[in-house]
Amino acid sequence: MFNHQFSSQWSLNAGLHYTKGDGYYQEYKIGRTLVEYGLKPFIQNGEEISWSDLVRKKAMENGFGGGIFSVNYRNNRLNTTLGGGLNHYSGHHFGQVLWVKNYTEMLEPGQEYYRSKGTKTDGNLYLKADYKLTNTLNAYVDLQYRHIDYRIKGTNDKWNTVTNDGLQVLAIDEKFDFFNPKAGLSWQIDQNHRLFGSFSVAHKEPTRNNYTDGKLWEHPQAERLFDYELGYTYANSWLNVGANLYYMDYKDQLVLTGELNEIGEPIAANMPDSYRMGIELMAGIRTDFGFSWDVNATLSRNRIQNFTETLYENEDINGEQWKINHGDTPIAFSPDFILNNLFSYQYKQFDVSLQSQYVSKQYMSNAHQEAHVLDAYFVSNLHLSYSFKLPMIKSATIGLTVYNLFNEKYENNGYAGSGFYYDNGEKVRYNYAGYAAQAGTNVLGHLSLNF
Repeated sequence: MFNHQFSSQWSLNAGLHYTKGDGYYQEYKIGRTLVEYGLKPFIQNGEEISWSDLVRKKAMENGFGGGIFSVNYRNNRLNTTLGGGLNHYSGHHFGQVLWVKNYTEMLEPGQEYYRSKGTKTDGNLYLKADYKLTNTLNAYVDLQYRHIDYRIKGTNDKWNTVTNDGLQVLAIDEKFDFFNPKAGLSWQIDQNHRLFGSFSVAHKEPTRNNYTDGKLWEHPQAERLFDYELGYTYANSWLNVGANLYYMDYKDQLVLTGELNEIGEPIAANMPDSYRMGIELMAGIRTDFGFSWDVNATLSRNRIQNFTETLYENEDINGEQWKINHGDTPIAFSPDFILNNLFSYQYKQFDVSLQSQYVSKQYMSNAHQEAHVLDAYFVSNLHLSYSFKLPMIKSATIGLTVYNLFNEKYENNGYAGSGFYYDNGEKVRYNYAGYAAQAGTNVLGHLSLNF
């Protein structure tokens, strides 16, 4: 790190960084096709065996390094920064077969069945400024240019179900150039009232999972967002309230589809046109006798426009397709209403709080199917703690948290999908879903010591 103050108005900050990472996990897989792991069938009791149980290891080795800088200027009216950074990531993903049940052929120690290397060079340059137009009116602008060079070469850990001749080949070579401007005004009407508004453009490149886990014939695109916001706050010594209106207009938003990859991670796909709009409300009360109340809520509408769903016969991607246009549909995992409430009380060294959350009904896919619904739920957690002093330490806190206080039976996540089959020559849709059931009432105790 390097910091230098040239004068009361000018300063410079710079830094270099590097992070080395390694990791792996192992899985016992049941009834796997051996050819997917580069293994030959074997003979058992005079019969050729082409699948078996096995243990596989998936691992990665990566490094991430680069540098950042900023030059800052400040006077009575203007606060501005010119900065940027250049970062490079390099990572190897690879898999090994450690053991195969009843296997009679040669199995090399740590036999590798796939490997890919990904590199990402990310450079950005930005200029941001905050200017006091009057004593009560501020304008700000933030301009960023970003360039990304993104490459993935090698083999994926998934079988190529289109050509059916080996693992999927990864040959990603992408370059992205993004311009992300943001501008806004803030008006401090008086000591208590403030009004603000902003417009911004943001872009986001696909992640590695978007390239490796999506449909083989679907090439992920970068997202683009136009964000419009208008807000108001009121604050005094005991009360603060606020409201924020927003409209987020997306192009090629990467939206969760409800499907999972082989290791249970959610899969996303581009939606050509979508939006999120709503209002965020918040309020807080502080009293002189230790009680406080904080509440916030979001009422929103989150929609994909003119959504066309593609179903596959018996979920066979090489089989017949059925395209269904649903019009405007809710975005997956996007509830229309969320409410958070917190009651807190502090008396001397004792703290107690009750935190509650309500989440409305939401869909786990984008096809607006009632069979894919996560029901609304309301969950509360109670927290109790007491702080005291002990010899030779600054303070100690003992506490107890009761999660899901009222033993709500609910699911807050899951997966969903659909397919179709023929019945007497007619196409019949079927839906399926899985749910992540959450724990009932459970208790966590803790002790914290501050030396």
